[in-house]
Amino acid sequence: MGKVKKRTHSQRSSSQPKPPNFPSYQTAPNLNPKVRLLCEIISTTPSSTVETLLQDTGLRITQFDVENVLKFSYSFPSQAVKFFRWSGHQLQHHHSPYSWNLVVDLLGKNGLFDAMWDAVKSMKNEGLVSLATFGSVFSSYVSFDKVKEAVLTFEVMDQYGCVRDIVALNTLISAICREGKTIDGLEFLSVAKSRIRPDLDSYAILLEGWEKEGNVSLAKTTFDEMVAEVGWDPANVPAYDSFLSTLIKGKDGVNEALKYIDILLQRKCYPGIKFFRDVLEDFQKVGNVRGAELIWKAMVEKVGIRPDTEMYNLMIELYCSKNYTDTAKKMLDEMVFTGAFPDMQSYKVLFHFLIKNRKLKDASVLFNEMVKNEFFPIKTDCIAAVKIFLDIGDPYVAVKVWKFMIENYDSDLDETGNLLINGLRDANMLPEAVKYAEDMIERGIKVTSATLSRLKHSLSREKKDGVLAVPGGSSPSCFNGLDDLAPVASCHLSKCLGSRVAELKTKLNEEENIQKM
Repeated sequence: MGKVKKRTHSQRSSSQPKPPNFPSYQTAPNLNPKVRLLCEIISTTPSSTVETLLQDTGLRITQFDVENVLKFSYSFPSQAVKFFRWSGHQLQHHHSPYSWNLVVDLLGKNGLFDAMWDAVKSMKNEGLVSLATFGSVFSSYVSFDKVKEAVLTFEVMDQYGCVRDIVALNTLISAICREGKTIDGLEFLSVAKSRIRPDLDSYAILLEGWEKEGNVSLAKTTFDEMVAEVGWDPANVPAYDSFLSTLIKGKDGVNEALKYIDILLQRKCYPGIKFFRDVLEDFQKVGNVRGAELIWKAMVEKVGIRPDTEMYNLMIELYCSKNYTDTAKKMLDEMVFTGAFPDMQSYKVLFHFLIKNRKLKDASVLFNEMVKNEFFPIKTDCIAAVKIFLDIGDPYVAVKVWKFMIENYDSDLDETGNLLINGLRDANMLPEAVKYAEDMIERGIKVTSATLSRLKHSLSREKKDGVLAVPGGSSPSCFNGLDDLAPVASCHLSKCLGSRVAELKTKLNEEENIQKM
């Protein structure tokens, strides 16, 4: 079998790309210990001695081991090639085609083009050269800004047993466009199409390149050429998506995209969900409500695409960010009728902004719905809700949120709990304040000395006055319909709370003394 010829690897390309971010065995999870050891030897041993050290390990190597080691050895091409030769002796020089392609790729990605071609020639001798091999060579040349060399490589493919067909042509165009050189890809296609007829993929690749580069003018030129060369085809969705996504980025982009959507529909062609989702993501980032609404209407009503939960969430977040919480709520209600269903993100975003914008009636209703559907609000929003509901004089919802918090969170509850106790006390709901203070103490939630002092003061005042702060023979009207707070009938403290006040004061004193220790 042919082998990689020994030669120095000093003949690098003079045009260096940005330093590549090669994969490292050090960050690879669950890597086989044998592979990890071999990678460590390659990465820490000089090229001149690496084969000797590898031999001294006494390890037996499989084709799969070789593939895995090479994948993590791109940063050490000289040592990697020597490992490849050394392992070949164990495998009777029967390396897998994938291993050979990895050698070609790691040499090319390091700009070692002479050595790369030596490997390709060795592969040719074994009949192992494939389109994947040339795809790697194309990519390596283009990454070093050597598009001309990549094109020349395409011209000699047949000498290595590979056909220069439309698949090979598209492979080269793709390698060129991935590196942000779509204009070179277009120029190559203009020359090559006299010998090889472009197909849908040829133009889809170019249009994707223009999308990444944001070149609206050339995207239109390429689109027109595509229609002239291959016509309209409902299967050409990737090309249509890329083209529309490019138009959106240009001047008057929304109207331009809407115009071409109508043209596509007239030809029985349709953009896909990728365009729809990408545009919504972009509009959500920049806060373009009007643009999102226009595209939404066109894609849903004209094209007939059914948005999924993620797309609804993008609209909900967009509306909320612009304080259109009523519209966001309508979107949430609409979801179930279109086959999408709210998830945690849907509820979380809307609840957060309802609390933030003090839409507290809606927030209370949504909170109940969230708990019912087991989509629990995050702790920070619960804390904000308790504070705001106390501030506006609605302690009953604050208590409901607090009960949810102590059932579902077990840390960082002290501040909110003390806030609730003081809020209930300030709302003339002393029995409830004491009740929740006792509950906090039993749960190990710290009640501050300041909170305890206020409760003691209020209890002393109530005992002195002799009556509860809520006179009359019935529960306060604000308790009506409330399940989670027991009604508090007015009664004389000497009859109902006489001994209880002393008991509570004693307990509060004990807790206060513990805190001072």
